[in-house]
Amino acid sequence: MKILECVPNISEGRNLELVEQVVDEIRRVEGVKLLNYSSDPDHNRSVITFLGEPEKVLEAAKAMTLKALELIDMRQHQGSHPRMGAVDVVPFIPIRGVETEEAIEIARQYGKFLGDQGVPVYYYEDAATRPERVNLATIRKGQYEALPEKLKDPEWVPDEGPAEFNPKAGATVTGVRFPLIAFNVNLRTTDLSIADRIAKAVRHISGGFRYVKAMGVALEEQGMVQVSMNLTNYTKTPIPRVLETIRMEAARHGVSVAGTEIVGAIPLGALEEIVKHYVQTHDFDLSQIIEYSLLGG
Repeated sequence: MKILECVPNISEGRNLELVEQVVDEIRRVEGVKLLNYSSDPDHNRSVITFLGEPEKVLEAAKAMTLKALELIDMRQHQGSHPRMGAVDVVPFIPIRGVETEEAIEIARQYGKFLGDQGVPVYYYEDAATRPERVNLATIRKGQYEALPEKLKDPEWVPDEGPAEFNPKAGATVTGVRFPLIAFNVNLRTTDLSIADRIAKAVRHISGGFRYVKAMGVALEEQGMVQVSMNLTNYTKTPIPRVLETIRMEAARHGVSVAGTEIVGAIPLGALEEIVKHYVQTHDFDLSQIIEYSLLGG
């Protein structure tokens, strides 16, 4: 069986009834499995994870998108996470029996569909149409507020949809990527500058780990700050390496780690390095997991 994963991020994390309505559209598609969805009020964002055969996943992505576009108004949106659209980013991830080229075709069909709804669409990562559009952060620079002027720039004509500002929907980024891990570390302090400095220490763009994107976020409702990260290749930059670096950097500022968050589903392979590191069973292999063997791993 071919399995494709989709992890849409929508710009709503406070109105949980609204989020449920969006997720219900996925539940209605036969043959699609909803793995996980989580909402964060500080980020004002929800991350949804589902998978299935490619055409079914595309059907669910379209249904979910139409409902989100109906219910979310970007003119009212405020949150700490960077965003540029109601349906902000929709990555497709090959899991089993799906080649990158096939996943790109699904992403392009989705992008064309969304563009026909009047939403500017950009392709990123493996589906990018030009080098400067590979990186999500580059596309999203300036966020929703910058879109009216950005869309007038010939360099930022969207890949699909009109080169016109859609005030209600904003713009959407879609494409194909390696399974990333959204990993957050909460710190026992309200000083956002500490989280910002630690994020700078671990993210690639400022000299940190090659496969880490990071930023500091204030968690006002919890009275803490957070180093919010995307680990874009867990095989080359594993979770324990990043966490222990953050723990060490936090200690330099007299701050401790309050806890961590994994947002959405993660590959089983990402847990292998965690076991090896913290249990110190350096010869541990996934084949030792009973359920993994039963699944034919």
